Amino acid sequence: MGIVNVTPDSFSDGGRSSLQALDHARRLIDAGADILDVGGESTRPGATPVSEQEELDRILPVLEGLRGCAVPVSVDTQKPAVMRAALVAGAAMINDVRALQSPDALAAVRDSDCAICLMHMQNDPHNMQEAPQYGDVLAEVRDFLAARIRACEAAGIDRKRICIDPGFGFGKALEHNLVLLRGVSLLGELAPVLVGVSNKRMIGDLTGRPVEDRLAGSVAAALRAVENGAAIVRVHAVAATVDALKIWEKTK
Repeated sequence: MGIVNVTPDSFSDGGRSSLQALDHARRLIDAGADILDVGGESTRPGATPVSEQEELDRILPVLEGLRGCAVPVSVDTQKPAVMRAALVAGAAMINDVRALQSPDALAAVRDSDCAICLMHMQNDPHNMQEAPQYGDVLAEVRDFLAARIRACEAAGIDRKRICIDPGFGFGKALEHNLVLLRGVSLLGELAPVLVGVSNKRMIGDLTGRPVEDRLAGSVAAALRAVENGAAIVRVHAVAATVDALKIWEKTK
């Protein structure tokens, strides 16, 4: 899954404008992305929410430009109205950091045949990294995601449409992220697992590298995630990750 962010602070993974984001998306497809994940609202630690209309203004031109492209397009949003508009515009997947907990979110996706990614997040983006606390992080994340899968099924959403994301860096300290990465196979007993660790703080904590120099660490983490059972890896550097996975696949 290649990352296409259409936010003012995005440069390496999309850009400030829809034209830049479209160019970036097409490059990711050429590099071997199987899925594109388009986002119009930053959810990084400390991020400020944007309005529904602003998010739509950012992503809809990109979705229209990608309509009919060679790979499915996911939209990263937590707003039900944005979900509905994205599906009308051709999105094949909704990737929600709040795991469809917002009022009307389940209804927004229920009658579509879109794929769904349910993510775990402790607290909110503006404060989630202040002091994350868990007794047993793997058990708590697993229990939350299992409950959200049950909520989807109760709403009439087929389990086969669902994948799950442990939410690396979303209310998690380094030790929590490492436990979750090692426990991907256990989470995979619930549903296919999406892992997104590319360029994140945990890579910097482990390597001492700044965000612009985390390629090797991000690729290594993606390989470990797949080795541990991840079905999807959400990455910035598609070409490097695809190459690494090809070598891993042929030599395991």
